[in-house]
Amino acid sequence: MSIVWFIIGVIIGGAAAGVGLWFYLKPRTDAAYEAVAKEIAQKRERAEQEAEQLLGEARKEAQELRLEAEKVTERRYQDLARAEERIDRRGEKQDKQAKRLEAREQMLNKRQSKMDRRQNQLDQVEEEHRVKLEEISNMSTDDAKQVLLEAVEKEARQDMARRMREIEDEARETAEEKARKLIAMAIQRVASDQVAELVVSVVPLPNEEMKGRIIGRSGRNIRAFEQAAGVDIVVDDTPEAVTISSFDPVRREVARRAMAKLITDGRIHPARIEKLIKDANSEVEQVIKEAGEQAAYEANVHGLHPQILRMLGRLKYRTSYGQNQLYHSVEASKLAAMLAAELGANIEYAKMGALLHDIGKAMDHDQEGTHAMLGAEFIKRFRVPKVVINAVASHHHEAEQETVEAIIVEAADAISGARPGARRESLENYIKRVRTLEEIATSFNGVESAYALQAGREIRILVKPGQIDDLGAMRLSKDIAKTIEDSMQYPGQIQVTVIRETRAVGYAK
Repeated sequence: MSIVWFIIGVIIGGAAAGVGLWFYLKPRTDAAYEAVAKEIAQKRERAEQEAEQLLGEARKEAQELRLEAEKVTERRYQDLARAEERIDRRGEKQDKQAKRLEAREQMLNKRQSKMDRRQNQLDQVEEEHRVKLEEISNMSTDDAKQVLLEAVEKEARQDMARRMREIEDEARETAEEKARKLIAMAIQRVASDQVAELVVSVVPLPNEEMKGRIIGRSGRNIRAFEQAAGVDIVVDDTPEAVTISSFDPVRREVARRAMAKLITDGRIHPARIEKLIKDANSEVEQVIKEAGEQAAYEANVHGLHPQILRMLGRLKYRTSYGQNQLYHSVEASKLAAMLAAELGANIEYAKMGALLHDIGKAMDHDQEGTHAMLGAEFIKRFRVPKVVINAVASHHHEAEQETVEAIIVEAADAISGARPGARRESLENYIKRVRTLEEIATSFNGVESAYALQAGREIRILVKPGQIDDLGAMRLSKDIAKTIEDSMQYPGQIQVTVIRETRAVGYAK
């Protein structure tokens, strides 16, 4: 339609242009007017033809557009009809499904009602049976439940103990042989001396007169010596000898050296005593330094700070159960290196941790804390690896063992301390340990008697067979062993043996 209006506008514009042209050409001659009019008429005729042609094309285009619009509309109507048909079918399907669900719900409600009635009947019958059972057994429900729980618990404990025994047997077959092989190999490869040192040092004298000179006039010499050296001098009836007593091994060694020099020199007076003690102190400090360096060299541990070596050297004069602690540390370091090599652990960390594990024992007695924690805090100042610090702090389980090297250090310490001839203990401590073992064992219920054997390395326990069965005896041995571990300190290991005897007695009449 827009094209039609465009054509009409063109015709009107052409007419207006013709009228204007007529007014423009009016003064001219008639011939010119006629020529112009003819030309205008021709142009108008051509414009009308063109307008008619354009109008026809516009009508034709409009007809095509109308037909296409009718087709689109018809397709839309068809699509709507199909959609409406699908909706109707879906609605019918949903109606049928809703009817089926309604019918199923009614059926379920009926079934639920029937089940509720059946459940009520069962509850009633169960209550009647329970009442009859209580009347027959003279036992309430709670009592019967307790009996059942006890029976189940007993059976579960028996199964657990049986399984524990199977696991222990299996682990013992595979692990004990290899562990024994590793320990035996390590001990055989490390040849160490057997030592036995006391808290006193004896200095021989050339004659009995020397005792009087050591004491001095009114005891001034011996008092000056004891005050300068920090030890006790015992001048008793022992012929041609004086005894130096001190719990500090370094002070005792300084005093021993100074006393030997005084006896050799013969000039004994307070000024000379102070001079010789000072010289002896310097000598011992040098010996301590060299001992620490020598120990690190023998253990093949390098890169330690001089202060650590100096503190390590002080262990030369420290003993535990008669075992020299410096030799023990070197021996433990060698053992740890061998164990680490066999187990695939870090050899350097293992032997360094074993060498330094008892360095806390070289600390002064006025410092608070265990030797393991004191040693760990000391070496921490000198940038020692964290693995080594943890091994030192945890070798007595005062800290958590974070690496396999820490476990190896603990094992090497135990092997070095428990090997034959490594340590000794006094008769008083031995008797005390044996009595403590027997007291711990007899404190458990069902124990009839207990006897410590093999110098306290084994304890045999006789139990009452009426109170403890075979599986209970197995559990009792573990409980006693755990109590001993938690409450006692001892070298090596203690074997706990529980013996249960069953007796059957009959009488012939």
